[in-house]
Amino acid sequence: MKVLIAEDDSTSRRILAAIMKKWGYDPVVTEDGQAAWDVLQQPDAPRLLLLDWNMPKMEGPEICRRLKEQNVSNPPYVILLTGRDNKGDIVLGLDAGANDYMVKPYDPEELQARIRVGKRMLELQASLVEAHAALTQLAMHDPLTGVLNRRAILERLADELERAKREKGGLSIGMFDLDLFKKINDTHGHQMGDQVLVSFARCIEGKIRKYDCLGRYGGEEFLLISTVPGNSTGGKLYERLCEQVAAMEIAGESVPVSVTVSIGVAAVKKDSTVDSLLAAADAALYRAKAEGRNRVVYADECLSRDIGESRPDLQCTLAGSRQACIVEVAGA
Repeated sequence: MKVLIAEDDSTSRRILAAIMKKWGYDPVVTEDGQAAWDVLQQPDAPRLLLLDWNMPKMEGPEICRRLKEQNVSNPPYVILLTGRDNKGDIVLGLDAGANDYMVKPYDPEELQARIRVGKRMLELQASLVEAHAALTQLAMHDPLTGVLNRRAILERLADELERAKREKGGLSIGMFDLDLFKKINDTHGHQMGDQVLVSFARCIEGKIRKYDCLGRYGGEEFLLISTVPGNSTGGKLYERLCEQVAAMEIAGESVPVSVTVSIGVAAVKKDSTVDSLLAAADAALYRAKAEGRNRVVYADECLSRDIGESRPDLQCTLAGSRQACIVEVAGA
């Protein structure tokens, strides 16, 4: 385990380094506060710190205050070493963010015991951080497929929509629905259905870019958030994904199982909201199903087909998130 020693006195520095090596630690030695702070900004910085109070360029309590202001979830453990034995100084050092305080000259056995306490605290802290990360993973991800769950993907969509409007960037969403999925469950069993869902998620994740995002919207429906513009000239992303899914073969007990997907795509507009985007993509998906499945339908194209440029007497209304564009003759 690395231990940072920040001590301006060369004799004290050498003694501390020798003691740390004897106790099985890996000392990282600095002679002033600024050098110690620079070490702490490195990715592999020591987690256990022995800081002298009075040092050139930056004192020990100042380092403690800066570490405290960083507000990281897994902060280092700091032991201040100083000749000051006034209770007011001890309180000042601990308030600055130090975890422990030792007055020089210190007893080596006491120092070793306090370092062991610090090591145990760091190990406990790391375990808590790991447990929190595991709980966060469970709270945000679908337990079967491992992609984001409904709540998490919708939160991501809200963030990405805000970013796209702020930066005036392209953004589209694709609503994916596995075709005839109930038939797969009825024919091959629910275990095979689960395997199909997992295989589908891995297929899509393997074909999208790292800054695109896939989530399970519910059942056999998935939502993809992409910076690819949501129109037919937008790089054919959704068409490629549709073809990739159709080309999949999932090993079954007797014969391979294949699946296709229908996709409804909606692009962000100036006045788009999360609800309006989802409704538009959902309507396009409904149209893809109605037109024979295994295809991509864009919300804009759905509207233009239904309204028709030469038919001003037609209007397209979106009557709920599960209806397609319904053509109504005005006055009929």
